[in-house]
This record gives sequence, structure tokens and C-alpha cells, in this order.
Amino acid sequence: MDISNSKTPILPRDSETFMFNDWHIYYNKSHILKSICPQDGKCTLDDVNCCERCKFEYSLQLPHLPDMVFPKNILTVTFKTGIRLEFNALDALKCVESCKKGPQVACAEEWQESRPQNLLSEKVKPFDWTFSSDYQGTIGEGFVVETTDMKLDIFKLMKKEAILFYHDLTLFEDELHDHGIASCSVKIRVMPSGFFILLRFFLRVDDVLIRINDTRFHYEIENNYILKEFTSKEAPVQKLQHVPPALFVTPSEIEKHLPVLTKTTQKIIFPK
Repeated sequence: MDISNSKTPILPRDSETFMFNDWHIYYNKSHILKSICPQDGKCTLDDVNCCERCKFEYSLQLPHLPDMVFPKNILTVTFKTGIRLEFNALDALKCVESCKKGPQVACAEEWQESRPQNLLSEKVKPFDWTFSSDYQGTIGEGFVVETTDMKLDIFKLMKKEAILFYHDLTLFEDELHDHGIASCSVKIRVMPSGFFILLRFFLRVDDVLIRINDTRFHYEIENNYILKEFTSKEAPVQKLQHVPPALFVTPSEIEKHLPVLTKTTQKIIFPK
């Protein structure tokens, strides 16, 4: 059989569109980023045939990408005028600091030693090997963003309502060479009263640190704005001795025990 003439297999793909009043909600879920360039690293960024792997490596100043990156996983929330919010892996990874070192623990060196041989020279360069990201979504042109003293109404969000639409997507994930996990994900829930989005970066370095960066978006149909709240929580494991270790692997549980380091709230205003 001449495989050079065989067709490229179609990879699994899942997508859906949901219309909610004046909003067009769309998600796409697809395959993981390939681990190597199919052209042996000969892609150039200006080449229309540049592979996804090389596009990420050219766009990011990182010595290495997470073990699992989902380049086609995307969530968009578009208003009737065309302005939109977007959530994607590339923009999330652009928020990882390439010139900042991660936690200086024994497993950091072991993690770097596990990388491919041609990247070993990179281990001496500053690099946040935990892929910590403070990505807060990609806010398109047309929105007006203002700082506000308003607070997210958690009790209103806890109120039981019919779920008209729900989906969650993983943008990237890395197991830190079996020493924990770093993941970035986004979830959306649409109710009759509006919609709620949770964008979360979760980091657990076993026996060392737990960190959660959350961005919450809440839209209510009577408003001409989306309320956005960003919180950063973190604690060394030694200060979590009172917490059952079983909770360390569940972000929604462990977040209740982490102190807030940063919290900001903004109104994302759009013309009706």
C-alpha cells in the first residue's frame, strides 16, 4: 500500500452553537497538539502551511509547552453587534512568564531533566515550569472595561435555575513530571436569567504549593454589562495541614481553604 497517497485521517471534533437572546455562544472541542512538527521543524511562521505545533512555538517564548495543549478548544461569546469574548489555549499560554522561575523545589530539576535532549540547555534559563497563567479571557474591541466596587452575587448564582446550556473545555494541562498538575479550563452555564463563565488555572505542586487563579464572568439579561471578577489564591502545603489531603485534588473544594492574594472586579460594558 502506498501510504504517501493516503488521506489524512479526520480527527475527532465536537462543536456547538447556542443562541441566547442577543448572544451567540459557540464552542469547539478537538484534538491535542501534536508533540512534533510533521515537517521536522522546517515550518516558517509566514508559511500558510505552518503546522499548529510551530505556530505555538513561534508565538510563545517558552522553552517547552505543557504536555497537553488543545489548540482548537475555544469558547466564544459574541454579542449581536459582533463584539465578543474568547477563551483559547494560545492566549492563555501567552500569560505564562517566560522569564520567571517557578517554585524552586527538588522536582523542578527532575522535571526539566525529563524534557527532550535538545531542550536540556534550556534548563539553565529562567522559566516558570508550572505554567502559571493569570489569563482572564480575550476581550475583543468594542467593549468598554471599567473598574468597579460591585461584587459578584454568589447567592444569586447559587439560586436554582434551569440550565439551558452548559459546557466545559480544557485549554492546557501538564502533570509536572508526576509531581502535581497545572491546568487551565473554562466552563459556561446559561440560565434564563443570564450566563456565567468560570475560567480557572489550577496548580498543585505535591507537598509544596497550591494555587488557583479564577476569572468569573456574570451577565444578567437586564444589564448592559458583564461583571468580571478575578481572584488569585495560593498557599504552601505546610499551611494546609488542617485540610484533608483528599481535597487537594479537587479545585472546587480546596479553593475554600486558600487565602486570597489578589482580587479585582470590572464591568465589561457593551452598547445595547
